[in-house]
Amino acid sequence: MSAAPEHLKPLPDPPALAAEHGLLTLIKARFLRWRDGMLLQRRFQQWALSFPLTRPIARRYAVRLFDLCAGFIYSQVLLAAVRLDLFEMLSEGPLSLADMAKRLRMRTDALERLLQAAVALDLLEQRSAHAGVETTYGLGMLGASVLTSPGVRAMIQHHALFYHDMADPVALLRSRGSDRAMASYWAYATSQAPRELHDVAVGEYSALMAASQPMVADEILACYNFSKHKHLLDIGGGEGVFLSEVGARHPKLRLTLMDLPAVAKRAAQRFERLGLGARADCIGGSFLSDPIPQGADLVSLVRVAHDHDDEFVMQLFRRIRQVMAPGAKLLLAEPMAQTKGAMPVADAYFAMYLWAMGSGRSRRADELMTMLNDAGFRTTRLLRQAMPLQVRVILAEA
Repeated sequence: MSAAPEHLKPLPDPPALAAEHGLLTLIKARFLRWRDGMLLQRRFQQWALSFPLTRPIARRYAVRLFDLCAGFIYSQVLLAAVRLDLFEMLSEGPLSLADMAKRLRMRTDALERLLQAAVALDLLEQRSAHAGVETTYGLGMLGASVLTSPGVRAMIQHHALFYHDMADPVALLRSRGSDRAMASYWAYATSQAPRELHDVAVGEYSALMAASQPMVADEILACYNFSKHKHLLDIGGGEGVFLSEVGARHPKLRLTLMDLPAVAKRAAQRFERLGLGARADCIGGSFLSDPIPQGADLVSLVRVAHDHDDEFVMQLFRRIRQVMAPGAKLLLAEPMAQTKGAMPVADAYFAMYLWAMGSGRSRRADELMTMLNDAGFRTTRLLRQAMPLQVRVILAEA
């Protein structure tokens, strides 16, 4: 096996590294430099594929790399299935290629390509694929999940805007302006006067958030007991889906929502439709310029902080703390960076999404807890969750 090229050989470690960080850090750094050099050798890659103990690892990384290359194609297969309502169509039972082509008014050879791809991605399954028996297609495991998740379907459709901005990712990274499609969609993020936004400007993004909020509400309700509280204030509560979900399970809890006037109006309409109007108040205003309602013993911020930059978030944390009585609690639910088992969500997806949006970033749990402490909260802790995929939840006490 040939040696690594000269420019790839591990460099001598500075003595300061061992002195400052210890022997283990020094050993790890030297090992990683050696590993990097080996991975970049073609002969080592070939050997790893041929050696029985390393072959599964090499294959796994090869598949992961191909999935990254083909990821856009996979997402477009999913988009096509959603736009064609394939999952709804198959929810009534398996269908043949000919039956689906007739319903969709599509050429059978074209539809067969889509179905083949959907089966490979576990969106659909082939049924009764036996000699002499007509092949039919039914829901796959992932297809069933999409069908039962309106929020997922809404995000799949919405991604057309995101992909427009991501068509040239380098150009996007070099220019974080308000001329992006995502920045225009999330009007409040870059608006100089968000309080003045009208119903048309907030309607589309509010509906998208409302569609995805039940999944988030389920995660939060599973990890925190709301029955110990009397009054919940949800800041940035959108159309009131989170408060509606909490209120339905806790009928004695008083509810207050604060959001931009046009959004709060939509929430009030929802509360009336659901019969929650008698115990749910909607306050229209800006988080930073209008008074935050007082008197709640529990305040929630659900997917709000990550939309904004650090200065805005610190100012918001301080304003919330100022209106909270000692002992009152704040629930902060966010997609958080470096979440074990969910790093692609916050560290890849939301990192780029928020950049395209023109505001905000994903923060680590420890960053957010430090910010909360700096804002005057006495204690903070990360709550245990079964599946911290959409959000992680921090509980802070005033």
